[in-house]
Amino acid sequence: MLETADDINLATARTDAEWLARLDEIADERGAFMPLGTHHFGCFVDGDDTLLVTFESVDEIRALQPGHRPLGLQIADRHGWSALMLLARAPRWYRDAEVLDFFDSQIDAGFFESFKRVLFYGAGMGGYAAACFSLAAPGARVLAVAPHATLDPEIAPWETRFHLQRRLDFRTRFGFAPAMLEGVRDAFVVYDPGNDLDAMHATLFRRPFVTMLRSPVLGAEHTAAALHRFGVLDTLIEAAMRGRLTPARFYDLMRKRRTDAGYLRKLAKRAAKADHLALMAIAARHALALEETNGMRKRLERAEKTLADVPD
Repeated sequence: MLETADDINLATARTDAEWLARLDEIADERGAFMPLGTHHFGCFVDGDDTLLVTFESVDEIRALQPGHRPLGLQIADRHGWSALMLLARAPRWYRDAEVLDFFDSQIDAGFFESFKRVLFYGAGMGGYAAACFSLAAPGARVLAVAPHATLDPEIAPWETRFHLQRRLDFRTRFGFAPAMLEGVRDAFVVYDPGNDLDAMHATLFRRPFVTMLRSPVLGAEHTAAALHRFGVLDTLIEAAMRGRLTPARFYDLMRKRRTDAGYLRKLAKRAAKADHLALMAIAARHALALEETNGMRKRLERAEKTLADVPD
């Protein structure tokens, strides 16, 4: 019996090269697989007239995603959508000429015009790319999680991360992410205001058609990883695609944080540093109900003792 695309197991691939070869088999049966220079690959899976465009890292897919399947492939398969996935094997912010040429060629071919709805999604480096390359599909929507606006030292001299990548060219085609959003139907930027550098990047995206969605108290954790852990990332992508994502919908979904022990631990620690003992005690009690830890138990006991000593 011939193996079909659904039978191909990405999770058992021993190396990145083997994983990419298996993904190539899936794409060969269902769409197309396109090497884009040394560090990037494009993978298209044909579905209906709704297109999800994602920018993902091979390392993160293989470390975090169920079955080692790209997020774009999982969500598109669930809804019957088409998916175009841009996969990076190195942190080069999708600035290689082959990637820029690929999107130029899709503009010339009118590729995006054949779809009724298009959403560009990415996080961090991928969020930068999602905003930049949305220029190729006027009228598309964008959902960018903790996106970087640019790593150009003259525009973002305060950016102290990604030292090697700051040498890349962020000034030519598809360069400054906020400016590339001018043709979108709407865009959403999710960020943690407590992460100073991510918040500074987010500020550069402020436009009348960009909705800023604050997701505080995530700490040093990757914002997209936290959203995935809360179980809301897939729903956010679907809502954005269908034009149903609003601040009210976002904050309603984020109520799920209240049942996440990791979030509650961070909230308790932040409250303790700010000397908000009542809030710290509430967060610690909920965290302990979900996951017992010695450190959180001791914090709660100290907070309750201090609160008990406060005169009425």
